[in-house]
Amino acid sequence: MSITSHRSAEEIGRTEVGPRPLPPLGEQRAATGLSHVDTTLTNGLRVIVVKQSAVPMVELRLRIPFADTDLMHAAKAEVLASTFFSGTAKRDRVAIDTDLALVGGELDASVDPERLSIGGNALASGLDTLLDVLSDALTSASYVDEEVGREKSRLVERIAMAMSQPSVIARRALQKHRYGDHPATREMPEAEDVAKVTADEVRALHRDFVLPRGSVLVLVGDVEPDSAVATLESALGGWQADGTATELPELPVVPGGDLLFVPRTGAVQSQFRLSAQAITRTDARYPALQLANLAFGGFFSSRLVENIREDKGYTYHARSYLEFTPGGATLLIDTDTASEVTANALLEVRYELARIVLSPPSDTEVDTVRQYAIGQLLTATASQSGLASQLIGLASQGLGVEWLVSYPGRLQEVTAEEIAAAARDFFAPVNWTGVIVGDSAQFENVRLLGDVKQ
Repeated sequence: MSITSHRSAEEIGRTEVGPRPLPPLGEQRAATGLSHVDTTLTNGLRVIVVKQSAVPMVELRLRIPFADTDLMHAAKAEVLASTFFSGTAKRDRVAIDTDLALVGGELDASVDPERLSIGGNALASGLDTLLDVLSDALTSASYVDEEVGREKSRLVERIAMAMSQPSVIARRALQKHRYGDHPATREMPEAEDVAKVTADEVRALHRDFVLPRGSVLVLVGDVEPDSAVATLESALGGWQADGTATELPELPVVPGGDLLFVPRTGAVQSQFRLSAQAITRTDARYPALQLANLAFGGFFSSRLVENIREDKGYTYHARSYLEFTPGGATLLIDTDTASEVTANALLEVRYELARIVLSPPSDTEVDTVRQYAIGQLLTATASQSGLASQLIGLASQGLGVEWLVSYPGRLQEVTAEEIAAAARDFFAPVNWTGVIVGDSAQFENVRLLGDVKQ
């Protein structure tokens, strides 16, 4: 019997004359010719239906603008989302779950200061059932006292636990620092407010705010778009209202300025949450900004990660990313560092911000982030779920399938000079503000770096 030895990956990757060259990357091809319909139903609901028949499923996303200035709105909205599928005029919670299970489906609701979001999926053959359950909840969700009471108790416990988490403390501090008392800052209600909400208030909120006009529904899956639109019209035609769903007021511009140090005595880590004003996807400079952000801190091989994670070992996690807001967008930098290196980490973050302005991405960096951005988008939209989620996000900015199909080509066309200009325009240290949540003993060291207040 002969024994066959196995070569290691390193041995396979080398030849007698040196390292074996890597094969060239294949051409990244964007989705083209997506069969779709983008139209408005008679009740005012915008619907985007896309045929993607990879699997016999359908993915559904519904976005309902859901903003209000009432200080109790966040609490009532959270209870509404938690009990949205707890019962209707003709189905209790068990019947809803059973009907969806029979078609391999599910539906769930969540809420934030900007929108009520409903998402779900089912077998394509069960689309009628999925839409019937959705329509039932949209038009006759019951919010019975017992269900509301149970969900309130769970929410109070979850909120109380969440409020003690450093990441939540940092996010709330950042929102307050950036936007003051704007309704956008009320991302999580106070537990005591949730405890006060009544079932009658939730039913009134549903009646006044769960409205089709101004809302968007995306359906992606093994469907024929025209016939699916007709199915949607039939299923959701009874969802009627005179008003229009309420959009969140436009957020103020985020000016650069001092960082706010939020003391958290005894903290073993410091949370950095920095922010600067950015631009939306409709701006011609957006592709260049996306690539500049990737080079700075947008993926694992970025400059920021290489510096404070790989080289300095200050953190396990660091990233920069774009956050889209009503009427605009912001850039964010998130990282959590060991408490004793808080000032050192701030110094390095500021250094990298200045470096990408003064030393913009090289040709090699540009090629890398371009391939990454295109590949990431194509991967994210390859599945029905990913495509539906991408489209519902685009719809909030008035965009649709055409933008998504053309965007990889726009990324290919961005020049190094345009990326350098985006870095200068958006990453200059003077553009940034934010918060640091950390042990109060670290403030004196951080303060010595300047532009930090408490």
